[in-house]
Amino acid sequence: MAKRPEKEKKEKTIRYFDYSLLFLIIFLLCFGLIMLYSTSSYYGSTRFDDAAYYVRRQMSASALGLAAMIVVSRIPYQVWIRFSTLAYLGALGLCTAVIFVGSEAKGQARWLEIGPLRFQPSELAKIGVILFLATVIYKTPKRVGEFKSLVKIMVIVMPVVGVVAYNNLSTAIIILGIAVCMLFVASPKYSHFVLMAAAVAAVGVIFIALAPYRMERIDVWLNPEEHEKGYQTLQGLYAIGSGGLFGKGLGESMQKLGFIPEAQNDMIFSVICEELGLFGAVCLILLYLLIIWRLVVIANNAADLYGALIVVGILAHIAIQVLLNIAVVTNTIPNTGVSLPFISYGGTSISILLAEMGLALSVSRGIKLEVT
Repeated sequence: MAKRPEKEKKEKTIRYFDYSLLFLIIFLLCFGLIMLYSTSSYYGSTRFDDAAYYVRRQMSASALGLAAMIVVSRIPYQVWIRFSTLAYLGALGLCTAVIFVGSEAKGQARWLEIGPLRFQPSELAKIGVILFLATVIYKTPKRVGEFKSLVKIMVIVMPVVGVVAYNNLSTAIIILGIAVCMLFVASPKYSHFVLMAAAVAAVGVIFIALAPYRMERIDVWLNPEEHEKGYQTLQGLYAIGSGGLFGKGLGESMQKLGFIPEAQNDMIFSVICEELGLFGAVCLILLYLLIIWRLVVIANNAADLYGALIVVGILAHIAIQVLLNIAVVTNTIPNTGVSLPFISYGGTSISILLAEMGLALSVSRGIKLEVT
């Protein structure tokens, strides 16, 4: 008897969703809330008579951010092409408003107050620049390889960088870094970035030299023990050194008891090192690397260039901010006041970060896998 021909295997396409990224985000968020409570309980008790003051506010902002992440993840990311210019101009307008009517705290005007709402427009500028640049590059992919086009795009981005730098140099550096990373990935000619890097370095030197307090930061960085402003840096280094390999134990930090001013903000990594030791610090860094790896996977498999660029911008945001924060805490670079993503206290920051994760998850939904 003749054998019947085998039925051809049919391939079908299924939608992909990166649940591993979602798990990593939620795990890091929970870890951040635990460390925030450990770090801020003393300061909350002494200042507000409430040990959970900071963590409750962070939980409220995180709940808002998680809601935004869920909603954004279900919206097709291509929709944001229509609103990218509006997002950029809106961010630019809000950042400009801070200069004139910003709410001041700790000697710096970085917040806007609209009724009961108080937020940092510079955080909104990060996501505005990501969406805007992704749209510009997506619409003119062939021109990105031209040096003129790179310069034009950077000129378009510079207004928001300049406005943010007026009150918040560290955030301006992050926004500029995001823009450069997105252009670097999109451009086929890497030689252009050597000239661009030289130009940015020259502008940076001039910008720092124009303000005496910025030059003072350099001196404090080089000789922290000789300056009163080097106190925070030294206390952070003491915390890191006293943690040893496995730390003193969760909640057992001594430096958070008033020695590190407001340790729940930029210097929280030093308390993590003190309580969880080198082992805990390395585990946290590996967790960030896992998130970055998942973002790389999504960017590589995105359905189109626009989605890939959005994820690259988000990836650059997280990577640059983590790198700068750890470098500051370890006194590798001058103190720039950069928060640690998902860990440091800050309602606007955590909300925007989670909304960005929603964008990345939305791009992952657009990935199609062929299975047999």
